[in-house]
Amino acid sequence: MSRSILILTEDEALLDDLLRLCAAAGAEAEVLPGAPPDAERWARAPLVLVGDDRAAARPAPGQWPGRRPGVLLVGRDLDDHTVWERGVALGVEQVIHLPDDEPWLADRIADAVEGPERPALTVGVLGGCGGAGASTLACALAVRAARQGRRTTLIDADPLGGGLDVLLGGEREPGPRWPAFACAQGRLSAAALDESLPRPHGVSLLSWDRSGLVRLPADAMRSVLTAARRGGGVVVLDLPRAADDAVSEALAWLDLGLLVVPGELRPLAAARQVVGAAGSQVRDLRVVTRMPGGRGLAGAELARLLGLPLAGELPEEPGLPAAAERGDPPGRDSGGVLARFCDALLERALPTPEAAA
Repeated sequence: MSRSILILTEDEALLDDLLRLCAAAGAEAEVLPGAPPDAERWARAPLVLVGDDRAAARPAPGQWPGRRPGVLLVGRDLDDHTVWERGVALGVEQVIHLPDDEPWLADRIADAVEGPERPALTVGVLGGCGGAGASTLACALAVRAARQGRRTTLIDADPLGGGLDVLLGGEREPGPRWPAFACAQGRLSAAALDESLPRPHGVSLLSWDRSGLVRLPADAMRSVLTAARRGGGVVVLDLPRAADDAVSEALAWLDLGLLVVPGELRPLAAARQVVGAAGSQVRDLRVVTRMPGGRGLAGAELARLLGLPLAGELPEEPGLPAAAERGDPPGRDSGGVLARFCDALLERALPTPEAAA
């Protein structure tokens, strides 16, 4: 079925503006000058933009299609109060004026063509200390979600982490890295973002390159993350322990935060500092206890000492370093400890088909 925005105007300047906004949102547009649209076109369009020039022509009764949601009357003259009367007569949902309402209209166009997707489950992974294994867990969660057939985006939010593209064996895959989005502001198309990113192992990956950029504006993080969330499925972020403005922005969007902490006393002290800095910004922060060699503090005890719920205990998985050297990403081995842990966590965190309906 067509998802083209329907535009009804013969005002060339207005038409240019509306086509520009559609193009920016990645939306196709169908322009219908002259007679009112037929019932089929009118009903199937996700959004109808009616220029005030068409409304001012005051179509005769019966010439205009029936009322429906998603019809906007677009004018330019803020001082023309009669435009509201024309909007009521046509049964439009809202009257807007350009250029003042351009940002709102751009968002509405993008919403219309991207559909009413359920926002993605957004999971952030933080290390309680250096070398805790947060990046490994973040990659494994993304790989397992993609293996389950879910639309999956993995965002590397740690500029000093060396690049998740290396961990996934995708450092040579073409596609944009963070510097391409460093100046992003406002609305990004979810579909355009997903289609542009490298896709190692079925995961849409936004990683760092080696250009030297180590700091992002919060606006860039917000634009990228909200676009990824609108696409649905699962979004996983690998987060640094030190929070700047961009990381604080990301923390506020998380549905679930996972703090990876080895079950030992010294990492516990470092993890307390992370909890103090990030805990208040995450609505649901839980502990993943790593059990090197099956020894150390039990997960329940570690979680109690940190004052957080326990997401689970993660035993050490032999062979992970060797697999990484071969270019096999964490979580690829379906029978491995890490893959089973991620599958169980995703099963608990994601809505059931009945709840999602």
